[in-house]
Amino acid sequence: MRRRDFMKISGSGAAGLLAAGAFSPFSPALAATLRPDLVVAHGPQPDRATRAAIEAMGGMKAFISKGDVVVIKPNIGWDRTPEQAADTNPVVVATLVALCLEAGAKTVKVFDRPCNDPRRCYIQSGIEPLAKAAGADVSHVDDRKFREVAIPKGEAIKSWPLYIDVLEADKIINVPIAKHHGLSRLTLSFKNWMGVMGGTRGRIHQNIHETLVDLSTVIRPTLVVLDAVRILTANGPQGGDLKDVKKLDTIIAGVDQVAVDSYGATLFGLKGSELGVVAAAHRRGIGPVDLDKLLIRKIEA
Repeated sequence: MRRRDFMKISGSGAAGLLAAGAFSPFSPALAATLRPDLVVAHGPQPDRATRAAIEAMGGMKAFISKGDVVVIKPNIGWDRTPEQAADTNPVVVATLVALCLEAGAKTVKVFDRPCNDPRRCYIQSGIEPLAKAAGADVSHVDDRKFREVAIPKGEAIKSWPLYIDVLEADKIINVPIAKHHGLSRLTLSFKNWMGVMGGTRGRIHQNIHETLVDLSTVIRPTLVVLDAVRILTANGPQGGDLKDVKKLDTIIAGVDQVAVDSYGATLFGLKGSELGVVAAAHRRGIGPVDLDKLLIRKIEA
């Protein structure tokens, strides 16, 4: 039973139980029967924390079907090591690859359109070797594989060239890292879609929040996994100084990017509503920003 399904029936037969105090919508007994809106897993081993988070969301088979072509989209934008927290943690990416294949995925593709030299980014980040070892098809973005896509609900942009592999995938898993960004304040799941955009991406900086929300109306992830093993607290998005890195050993998983990014903001002492892209997405009905209204499960892994 999903939380929203419970809320639908709580006005009928379940109402008497609620009135009698048998359980509340967020009691431990009932929570165990519902898929959480968000799972926050904490633990010193990124692979175990990632697996625990996905298991608490219902397991990867709840999202990936046998024969699926899956795209896992991490941040591989920078020529940085995992310790510098500019790219998605490679162990998190590799663990998700393994989970998808275990769930029956036919192919798992991993790629990004980096800002630095792609060859160095893929290796320095640790993502290419670990994702390949886990069974992923790791590739560099091919400029010939972008296709102009209409964005009917766009407010800032009405079309943009997007990567074909994302458009044709059966399932998409968005795997950003949580970090500071000089322009958008933070870069979380919405910002991670810049890695599948073709053309001159710098153009969107004039209206970055609305543009990223526009993209989310045509690119809808099956699952969002926010890497907060290490977060970059300043001088993002590229970073470089280990003094700007804070180790949190945390993984946040959910299906709604607004909810995930709202929680991600709290890691930096902010509210989701303080981020332009989250506020814009909530205004446009993309997802919930009020964490108090969500079912959040916190676990130790």
